[in-house]
Amino acid sequence: MTGFGKAKAELSKKNISIEIKSLNSKQFDLNTKIPSVYRAKEIEIRTFLLQKIQRGKVDFSIQTEHIGKNSSTQINHSAVENYCKQIKDSAEKLDIELPSDWFSILLRLPDTFQTELVELDEEEWKIIFRTIEDALVNFKEFRVQEGKVLEKIFSEKINNIAKLLKEVETYETERIDKVRNKIQDALLKLKISDIDQNRFEQELVYYIEKLDINEEKVRLENHLKYFLETMTKEEAQGRKLGFIIQEIGREINTLGSKSNHLEMQKIVVQMKDELEQIKEQILNVL
Repeated sequence: MTGFGKAKAELSKKNISIEIKSLNSKQFDLNTKIPSVYRAKEIEIRTFLLQKIQRGKVDFSIQTEHIGKNSSTQINHSAVENYCKQIKDSAEKLDIELPSDWFSILLRLPDTFQTELVELDEEEWKIIFRTIEDALVNFKEFRVQEGKVLEKIFSEKINNIAKLLKEVETYETERIDKVRNKIQDALLKLKISDIDQNRFEQELVYYIEKLDINEEKVRLENHLKYFLETMTKEEAQGRKLGFIIQEIGREINTLGSKSNHLEMQKIVVQMKDELEQIKEQILNVL
């Protein structure tokens, strides 16, 4: 959801610069910085950006640069003169030498500047709104480029998990044999000679069924395919991809708990590492 877009417009008496920036957020959170003359249009701007951006912590600003001598902000000469007289009188009475930069400090006092109330010109607003649209186009292009990078990363990580899942299969037969031998060795250590072989096989099958991972493998494979399919959809799918990642994580965890085999557990750790790298970026998807 990170994005950046900027556009400029030149008017007869001022230059306009529009900026739109966004970071990750579960909701649409808009912060605006708009000159007072355009403040009446804030609701219109907010509604427009919500429809187009949908989610993200968004900073929107309109900056103006006046051309020539005309400006709506002027020095309030009467206030400055009044402050100046009082400061000099106070300095003289208190026998204080004024610093060399005291006049710049004076200009920071309240009411030393006054802004002339200017009504918004509708023709000017049309130009500004078109500039907002241009900034939004650049913003979306930025998001598209970011999305392509994320799509490449996600595809690579999902495919890596799929390859690791295939590696699990090479250890499944070996794992069952090890379980069988482990139980038989335990019985020998207990020096139990009179063993009902049929009952032993039944108990062994029951125990091995608890370690069966075929269902987990099928579900995990389906989730991986579903994730890749969902990425190709045009509409915003960030939340949906987040839910799929949660399901993938559950199946990987179950594989780990049922593996009962050192090499399989190593593979599960690798899967978790690939998945964690996706989780780090999934919140950046719209």
